Amino acid sequence: MQLHHRFIRTAKKFPNKIAVHDKGTDRDLPYSRMLIASLLLAGRLKEIDTKYVGIMVPTSAGCMLSQLGLLMAGKIPVMINYATGARENSVYAQEKCHFKAIITSRKLLEKLNVQPVEGMTFLEDMVASVKFTEKLPALIKSRLPESYIRNSVHQGDMDETAVILFTSGSEKEPKTVQLSHKNIGHNVDNLPRATQVDHRDIFLPNLPLFHVFGLTANFWLPICLGSTIVSYPNPLEYKEICKLVKKYKVTIMAGTPSFYHGYMKKSEPGDFASLKVALSGADTLAPQIYEGFLEKQCIPILNAYGTTETSPAISINTPEVNRIGTVGKPIPGVEVIIRDVDTDEVLPPNQTGKILVKGDMVMKGYLGDLEETSMRIHNGWYDTGDMGCLDEDGFLWHKGRLKRFVKVGGEMVSLVRVEEVLNKYIPEDVLCCVVDVPNPTKGADVVAAITTRDFDKRDLLKQLAAELPAIAVPKEFYVIEDIPIMGTGKVNFREVEKICRRLSAERAARSSEVKQPSADTTAAARV
Repeated sequence: MQLHHRFIRTAKKFPNKIAVHDKGTDRDLPYSRMLIASLLLAGRLKEIDTKYVGIMVPTSAGCMLSQLGLLMAGKIPVMINYATGARENSVYAQEKCHFKAIITSRKLLEKLNVQPVEGMTFLEDMVASVKFTEKLPALIKSRLPESYIRNSVHQGDMDETAVILFTSGSEKEPKTVQLSHKNIGHNVDNLPRATQVDHRDIFLPNLPLFHVFGLTANFWLPICLGSTIVSYPNPLEYKEICKLVKKYKVTIMAGTPSFYHGYMKKSEPGDFASLKVALSGADTLAPQIYEGFLEKQCIPILNAYGTTETSPAISINTPEVNRIGTVGKPIPGVEVIIRDVDTDEVLPPNQTGKILVKGDMVMKGYLGDLEETSMRIHNGWYDTGDMGCLDEDGFLWHKGRLKRFVKVGGEMVSLVRVEEVLNKYIPEDVLCCVVDVPNPTKGADVVAAITTRDFDKRDLLKQLAAELPAIAVPKEFYVIEDIPIMGTGKVNFREVEKICRRLSAERAARSSEVKQPSADTTAAARV
C-alpha cells in the first residue's frame, strides 16, 4: 500500500487522536483534520503542471501535509535543504529535477533573510486563500469509507517514487536520491519489529524532514502507526526541546550525536524520564556523549546506522539487544556483507572492509545519473561507501566512510579512529574533527580541528601516541571555534577540510618566507 494510502487508513482508524502538536504554530491537529487538510491541498496541487514539486518548509504539520497532498495529487515531493543555503539549494533542486514550483514559507525566508526564487508559492497564502467551496468537498470526502477515499486520490504501484532527497553534501556535491513507496514502506514495516514501537508512542521530530532520518523516523513511521508527533521547527534550540520532551512525555526520539550533546548540556536531570528509545544516527556517537547523557538522564542512547540511499535504516541497537560501540544488528529484511576493498572478496567476521547491504529499502537510484547508480548498486547489493565489520554475533561495527580513510606514507589511516581516541582526552564540552591535508612527500598529513585553545598540546600528543601509530597522530591542531555543522547535525567535512587546508597552506607559506635567504646571503653563497 502506498504511503499516502497508509495515512488514510490510519486517519480513519484514529480520527479523534492528536496526530501533530505543531509547536511552530501552537496548533493541535487530530488525524481527522490532517486528512481533511491533505485532501484539500491535493485538489490545489493537482493544478501544478510538473511531476516534481519542491518543499522547503521547516518541520511542522505544514511540511507533512504538503507531502501528503502532493502524493495524493500524483506528484513527487522534492525535499530542499534550507539549512546549508536555501536559495542555492532551491535552484540546484530545480535544475536537477526540471521543475519550478516550490512550496515554502514566507516566515522561513524572512528568518533566513533569503529572497524568493522564481516558482516559489507560500504555504501561508495557500491556507489563507482556501474557499468554502473547496473546504466542503474535502470535509465530505473525509467522512466517507476508507476505500472510497483511497480510490479518489492518486493510485500507483509500490515502485513509484515517493520522494526525492539529496545526500548531505558533507563530502562532495549532493546526489539526487529517488526513494520509492516500497523503500520507505520497508522501514515503516520493520522498524516497529526491531524497536517495538506502536500507536501509543509519542515522537519528537528533532530532525528536519529534508533529511532521510527525520523523514522516515519522525514522519512516515509515526503517521503510519497512528502515533502522536510533537513537532518543533528548530532542533538547535536545545533548552526548548528538553522542555517539550518533559511536557509531552515523549517516548521516542531520534537525533544526531551533536544534537544529543546539546540536549545533555541544556537539560535538567529527569527531563528525559519518559523516553523508552533514544536513537542516534547520521554520525559517530562519541563515548563522552553516550556516557554523559546516560549519567545525567539515566537513558542509554542507542546507536543506529543507515544512509539516505537505504531509506535509511540498515541496523539498530534496541533496549533489549544493545552492544555499545556497535551500530546494532541489521533490521528484519536487511542483509549485510563485508567485502575486501581491493579484491571484493566476502570477508569473515571481525575483518574490516566495505559494507554492502541488500533489501527492499535500497533506493531506486540517483535521478538522471545511471552511471553513478550502476557503480553503487550491483545485483541488488548497495555499496554504502562505508567501512566496517560484522562480529560473530552479527553486530555491525561501523569504522567510518571509505573516504574518511586516508593513505599516509603508503598506510591506510582511519580518521574516525583518530577522532575516537582524541575524544577520550579532551573535555566533554569540546568538539573536534579530524581531516587530512596534502603532503608532497607522504601523500597526506592528519590534522585536527578543535573548538578551543585550552589544552596542553604536548600532553595530548603523548596520550595520542600511546594509542595510535605515529602516522595517525595529528601533525597540527587548528582552532575553529565554530566547527561547521550541517542542518542535519552532521559535521560538514568538506568545509572543515577546506578551512584546515587553507590554514595549512598559510602556515607553509609563512614557514617558506622565514627560510627564504636574503638577497645578500644568496649573493654571498654564489661567490
